[in-house]
Amino acid sequence: MPIEILMPALSPTMEEGNLAKWHVKEGDSVESGDVIAEIETDKATMEIESIDEGVIGKILVEEGTEGVKVNALIAVLLEEGETASALESVGAAASVTSTPSFETPPATPVAPQDEVVNNQPHAEVSPQAASKDAQNRIKASPLAKRIAGDKGLDLAAIMGTGPYGRIVKRDVIGLSSTHAIQAPVSAPVDHDNPLAGFGIAGDRYDVVKADAITKISAKRLTESFRDIPHFPLSVDCRIDRLLEFRGRLNAAVPDGVKVSVNDILIKACGVALKRVPKANASWIEDGRIALHKHADVSMAVAIEGGLITPIIADADLKGLADISIETKDLAVRAKQRKLKPEEFQGGTFSLSNLGMMGIKNFASIINPPQGMIMSVGAGEQRPVVTNGQLAVATVMSVTLTCDHRVVDGATGAQWLAAFKGFVEDPATMLM
Repeated sequence: MPIEILMPALSPTMEEGNLAKWHVKEGDSVESGDVIAEIETDKATMEIESIDEGVIGKILVEEGTEGVKVNALIAVLLEEGETASALESVGAAASVTSTPSFETPPATPVAPQDEVVNNQPHAEVSPQAASKDAQNRIKASPLAKRIAGDKGLDLAAIMGTGPYGRIVKRDVIGLSSTHAIQAPVSAPVDHDNPLAGFGIAGDRYDVVKADAITKISAKRLTESFRDIPHFPLSVDCRIDRLLEFRGRLNAAVPDGVKVSVNDILIKACGVALKRVPKANASWIEDGRIALHKHADVSMAVAIEGGLITPIIADADLKGLADISIETKDLAVRAKQRKLKPEEFQGGTFSLSNLGMMGIKNFASIINPPQGMIMSVGAGEQRPVVTNGQLAVATVMSVTLTCDHRVVDGATGAQWLAAFKGFVEDPATMLM
């Protein structure tokens, strides 16, 4: 019997992805372990291997298709001895499964509802039937529809905050029929010049299509900045002793290993998270707080089209040489988009370092569900006062952005004090 190839879930939270590329075509023979396709997730492009042996009988989802739902039927594999006639047994399943797996814009404009019903022009429709049909056309979760129906809410008057504007439970909970949120009326978009409404001529810019990583990052960062109560805490750290410590360390580590300042900062973050465990926390939407037992530090790595945060797990327990080797390997594979989902999902804290680019200080957006992210600026020589005397020291500014729901000002300040102590005297991290 033909084997169905389904859209895989590459992470526990993945609901859909883009089928970026097929490495096979219909009629190709494949063996277990052969790469057959590339799937774009919100963070990376992952290669998908065939689990079974056989011949690609039919490809049901073309490469370049966006928004393919997890477990949607994307192709059919014929086993040894099967012919194309065997595909008839999965034909019905293909038509049912693949259709809702991604959204395709209608080929022709849809006529107004009062003019066309069931393809019959000018059919008479009762107000009740028209209202019911309009409700069914609106993107809303079944639970949101049920709640709206119980409360007598008009879904057309509610602005959805779910994926692709879908109305979800949080959009209708607490509303009454007299307090619906009116969806904004959007002006028609001129696809030849989408910035026409801002007075910018279409010949003065180019429009490029954002890839999956850019679009998902934009969506999640917008949600983070909108929904999480961010607040920053900044401090200056003198790093002369850290630089001396790094020099002595690199003189002693094995050949081929070179510990960076960033490696030492990752270690300091991990140890500080264990020193102040209240700061190693995440907000759970039902009103609880998760206190993490492990200090897993995500480091921001710039890749083409966006940003990815590979994780140094148990950063507090690892030696600096091991951290150095691991960070370099993760950074290389991140830029090649070869990371496994578990290598960039699940960190408890994030570190973003733009010091090597000369940035003096900045504040980052929190990476949910983490409760904090630290932004590191460039180390530079500055005048400082020590015991009433003016001197010169190498100073690095850092900014800790906190989720106020789990980390208040006092806890954030306590964590920063621990981190600053480890940075200004790195040997204390080993105690």
